[in-house]
Parts: sequence; structure tokens; C-alpha cells
Amino acid sequence: MTDKPRQTSDRDAAERSVSSPFDQATERIPTTDEDLGLLPTEQIPMYRGAPLPPLTADDPVVEQVRADTDVPSHDFAANDFAANDTEVMRRDNVTEELRTADSFDRELAASFAAGQAVPEVVAPAPVVATPRGTLDLGLLVLRVALGAVAVVHGLQKLFGIWGGPGLDGFQTYLLDAGFQQARLLAVVGAVGEVAGGLCLIVGLLTPLAAAGLLAVMINAWCVRQAAEPGFQFFAPAGPELEAVLGAALVALILTGPGRISVDGRRKWATRPHVGSALALVIGVAGGVCLWIFLNGTNPLR
Repeated sequence: MTDKPRQTSDRDAAERSVSSPFDQATERIPTTDEDLGLLPTEQIPMYRGAPLPPLTADDPVVEQVRADTDVPSHDFAANDFAANDTEVMRRDNVTEELRTADSFDRELAASFAAGQAVPEVVAPAPVVATPRGTLDLGLLVLRVALGAVAVVHGLQKLFGIWGGPGLDGFQTYLLDAGFQQARLLAVVGAVGEVAGGLCLIVGLLTPLAAAGLLAVMINAWCVRQAAEPGFQFFAPAGPELEAVLGAALVALILTGPGRISVDGRRKWATRPHVGSALALVIGVAGGVCLWIFLNGTNPLR
């Protein structure tokens, strides 16, 4: 039997003319975020506490998925599947990012979501100790000078040394000046000068010690003024020395004793504030009240 070529029928030609979608070259299946047209996870805007916007049929991501997966636009079931799958993947990435964010990122995202201003992070300014230079040394000199003068005058009144009047002579002096309770004032005044002067020298309780000496100096100024009629100032009759010593005591109360002192580590010793002002008021009020209630004369008559 002789083989003859098979005659091509119209049916065979029609079958070969119909193309199958599988005969065409298949496009690369998208597998990465870049293929799907998705932004990297770190570029997706995240607002802590605000829900992600739902994907719709018009979402650019869904449109990109449709184009890359070659899904016919009329296939609604396939479109829904692609959109849902993309949304799940995106939500998973965002959830993982939210879990690894630290507390500051959470607060920052919450501020964005609430429409509030982003808090500005300001680094604390370094604390720089201000050098005091020779200030402490100058305060030491001032304290020692005032304290030495007070101690010498107190010892003169107590024991009569260095040409002093002694306790009895000091009592007589106060009586002649018009003071009441002269004996008590003589003892308290002499002891106060010695104790206050020693405290100034070592820098112990400086504001209180200087306030006590200031009260004594106010009364000494008043005695000098009352001894002669009219306003007096220049030595030896005027209260020139008492005025200078009183002003120096006021300055020491307001500045503090400085670091070269027993109280050097206390805050008020280098940065006095309310306490020093209160000590100054106590010293002035004590001296004025002592003169008014135990003497009562007008020193400027």
C-alpha cells in the first residue's frame, strides 16, 4: 500500500488558524514589590493610630496588579482577588513596621495623625561652670578684715586690753549715751562682737553673724550722731568709720562668704538669694528697734 500525503481538510486548517493564549509568550509573573508597583515599606506613609485607607477598584496599586498579571478587566472575581491579596500584603508589611518602631516613632506618628505640630527635639545645653576668678579670695580678705576689727573691739570692751574701757567702762559709756539696761547691753554687745567677728573670719553662718554686727554698728552710728548736734560724718567726732564698716557688712551679707570658708559648699555661700535679703532685713530691723526701744532719742537733732 502506497503512503499518500494526507490531504489537508478545511477543518484542520480552521483548527490551526485559531490561536491559543498558551501559544503566546507568557509575560514574567510579578514577584516583587517593584514588579507590583508598590512602594518600599519604609516609604509607605504610616500614621500611628490612623487606619489605612481601603483599596478600591480605581486604586493605582490595583490597576498595576491588573496590568502585570494580565487579568482581563471584565473578570471581576480575578480583580477582587488581586486587590485583596495586595491589601493583605501591604497591611502585613505595615504591621511589621509598627511592631519594630520605638516609642519616639510612635509619638511622632500619633502627632501626625492628630494633626498636631511635631515636637522639636532640642538637645540640652551643656552645663558650664562659670569661673569665679579672684572673687572668693576678695571675699576672704573682706571677711577677715571685718572680723578682726570686731574681735579687737569686743576684747577691748570685755577685758580692757589694748587701751579698752573694759566691761564696767563700756557700761558707763552706754548709760551716758542714754541707753536703758546698760549692763545687759554691755555684756551682749561685747560678747556679740567677739563671736560675730570670729564667725566672719572662718566663714561660719556669715549672713547671721554679719547681721548681728550690723545691728551693733547701727547703734554705734546713732551714738556718734547724737553726741553732737546736727548731722556729723567726718572722724574723729563723726561716724565715718561706723558708716564704712556698716556698708561693708551689708555687702558681705548680700554676696555671701565665698568658697574659701566653712560654709563654702552651701549654695547661699556663693549664690545668695532670698536668705541673704532676709538676714539683711533682720539686721537692720534689730538695730533700729534696739535704738528706738532702749534709747529713743533722735540722733539727728
